[in-house]
Amino acid sequence: MIDLEVKGISKRFKLSKKQQKTNKTSSEYLVALKDFSISLKEGEIYGLLGPNGAGKTTALRIISSLIKADTGEILLNGEDIYKDIYGYRKKVGFLTSELKLDDFFTPDYTFTYMSRLYGLDEEKIKENKEKLFARFGINSFKDVKIHDLSTGMKQKVSLAISLCNDPDIIIFDEPTNGLDIVASKDVEDYLLSLKKENKTILISTHILSIIEKLCDKVAIILKGKLIVEGDLKELTSKESLDDLFFRLYKEHGDEEY
Repeated sequence: MIDLEVKGISKRFKLSKKQQKTNKTSSEYLVALKDFSISLKEGEIYGLLGPNGAGKTTALRIISSLIKADTGEILLNGEDIYKDIYGYRKKVGFLTSELKLDDFFTPDYTFTYMSRLYGLDEEKIKENKEKLFARFGINSFKDVKIHDLSTGMKQKVSLAISLCNDPDIIIFDEPTNGLDIVASKDVEDYLLSLKKENKTILISTHILSIIEKLCDKVAIILKGKLIVEGDLKELTSKESLDDLFFRLYKEHGDEEY
């Protein structure tokens, strides 16, 4: 049973003089996230929707434990994840644009190497690799150096590697980034199949159609603040997701937090 609660997390980053000039601000800090709370259940796909720079990636990096929040906490089945952070990380698969694959390694070698870091035995690594490489059409390219792969194939390899430990909690930041329409559909179908396996899934995107196709629940985030969240069907019972988002964007887009 997975019950993941994100309670009141906030994060700010110190700005350099150059960054202050670029952001046209005199503030020494950028507030990336403020008092952000959501609750994730197994067997659901939860979507974070917002424009670029809204704080989605920061939220996902904190929830995955890649960085720590300044305030707030994350509870797995009622326990702070930092009480057993290594146990928590073994349950999590995190895909981010910041995942940079080594150009001179092959998908086959990289998958095996990353799987061994999780402490998986060789039989389990082989089983997971065969399943994921077949699912994402990687087998024909498994011995090709990553440097020589197309952008779309690199994204597929990144997807497979982020799932190499067969995680219970799946956190994907813009999962269809760099994929063509066919490959994007393949990823969407795979996420729905993971939902049927009762995985706990959190995705971030700025693409409305992905939220509509995949998500049971959605949170709209603007400038680091949660504006609205809840069951997707309930939130869109009286207006489309498109209308809801742009109405809230007009109402809150210029606010400072």
